[in-house]
Amino acid sequence: MAIDTESKKRPSELAAEEDTKASKKQQVEAATANDKPHEEKDQADTKTTSEASSSIGDKKQVSSSRDVNDPDSKPFGGRILTDEANVFEQNAWDHAEWGEEQEQHALKEIARQQQDPVPQELIETYHAEAAENWNKFYAKNENRFFKDRHWLRIEFPELFQMVEADAGEKNVMEIGCGAGNTMFPLLNESKNPKLFVYACDFSSTAVKVVQTHKLYDETRGKAFVWDLASDDIPSEVEPESMDVLVLIFVFSALHPDKWDQAVNNLYKLLKPGGLIVFRDYGRYDMAQLRFKKNRLLSDNFYVRGDGTRVYFFESEQLVQLFGSKFTIEQNAVDRRLIVNRMRKVKMYRCWLQAKFRKPLEGQLPEAPSAMTIKTTGDEDDENVKDTVIDTSLSLDTPADSPVVGSSSSGTLADDKQGKDEASS
Repeated sequence: MAIDTESKKRPSELAAEEDTKASKKQQVEAATANDKPHEEKDQADTKTTSEASSSIGDKKQVSSSRDVNDPDSKPFGGRILTDEANVFEQNAWDHAEWGEEQEQHALKEIARQQQDPVPQELIETYHAEAAENWNKFYAKNENRFFKDRHWLRIEFPELFQMVEADAGEKNVMEIGCGAGNTMFPLLNESKNPKLFVYACDFSSTAVKVVQTHKLYDETRGKAFVWDLASDDIPSEVEPESMDVLVLIFVFSALHPDKWDQAVNNLYKLLKPGGLIVFRDYGRYDMAQLRFKKNRLLSDNFYVRGDGTRVYFFESEQLVQLFGSKFTIEQNAVDRRLIVNRMRKVKMYRCWLQAKFRKPLEGQLPEAPSAMTIKTTGDEDDENVKDTVIDTSLSLDTPADSPVVGSSSSGTLADDKQGKDEASS
C-alpha cells in the first residue's frame, strides 16, 4: 500500500517546497533579491548597495538613514539618483525616492496578497509552530549566517563607546541574537575588561550556535534562551541592569498581540538612562511585496516558506509602541533602490531605524506627543496639508488598508533579514 507522505508534512514544510520550485524560475533575479528569509540574503543585497555607496572600499562609510520628522533634509553619503535616466548605471542607490509608480505597484501587490491569504485553518498552526520553525532554520544553517555587522559602528556608535578601555562597567544585551552577530563583534573589539554582553534568542538551536562559537567566553558574555514576549524578564539578568539593548530585526518576528508585553520587558531590563537600538522592516519593503499567495496571516504580517513570521512596520507605529515609555532619540527610515541591470529590474528596500532612551528616575519621556506626516497627494497641491496625528491614539492598521506569535528571534533570518541588510 502506498504511503501518502505529502499528507504527513507540516504546512511550513509544504510551503518551503513550494518556494524551492518557484525559485527555479527566478534564479537570475533571486541572485539580487529572493523571497527566502535569511539575513545572508539581505546582506548580499546590501553589500551591493554599500559597494556602490562607498568610495573607500566595500564597507559602508556613512549612515544612510533619514529622520522621518525631517524628510526634507538634504541626503548625505552614498550615491543619490538625480536623473531617472541613469538608474541602471549603478547596482544600487541610497535615499531612494518613493513616487506614485512605486505606490501604485505596492497597492497592487498587497491587493493580490489579500485575495489569497493563509487559509484560516492553518493560521494557528503557524503561530503554534513558531519556535520549532526557528529551531529548524538554525539547525539547517548552523552558523553560516554569522555576519560581522560592520554598519553597527556607523548607525549605532553608542554601542562601541562600551568597548573603550575606560568605559567602565557596561552591560549590553543582544535580543534575538541568532548566531551572535552583534555579540561577537563587540567582544572581539572590546578593550573594556568590565564589558559584559548577554545574548538571547527564542530559538534554543540558535543559542547553541552561539555557545559553541570559538569566541564564546562566559567570563565575558552569556547566551540563553528567552522569548522577548514572555511574561517577565529572564532570570539570567537583574532588573534595570542593561545599558544598551540591541533589537536588530526582532520585533518583526513577534505576533502583534505580543508587542506591548515586549515593550514592558524592555523597560524592565534597561537602566534609567539606558538605550534601545532598533532596526527592522519598513512598510512596502521589497520583501513584503514579493510574497506569494497563502502567506498573508493578517495585515502586514506574513509567514515565510520555512514557517517563520515577519511583520512590516510604519514609523508612526514605533512612536505608538515606544513613545509612552521611552524618549525617542531617533526615528528614521533607510530606503535603498537595488537594480538588476541585466534584467532592468528595480527593487526598493525599506528599513526603519530608531533609538529609544529610558528616562532617568523621576523624569517623563521627551518623545513628542504628536508628529507631522504628509498626507497622500501632490506636494504642490495647496489642498494637501500636513496632518498632525496625536500619537496617544491607537495607530492600529485598518483591516482594509493597503498591506501585507511570539517568536522573538530576529536574528538571522530575513528576508528574514533584510536583516543584515543594513549592512556592511
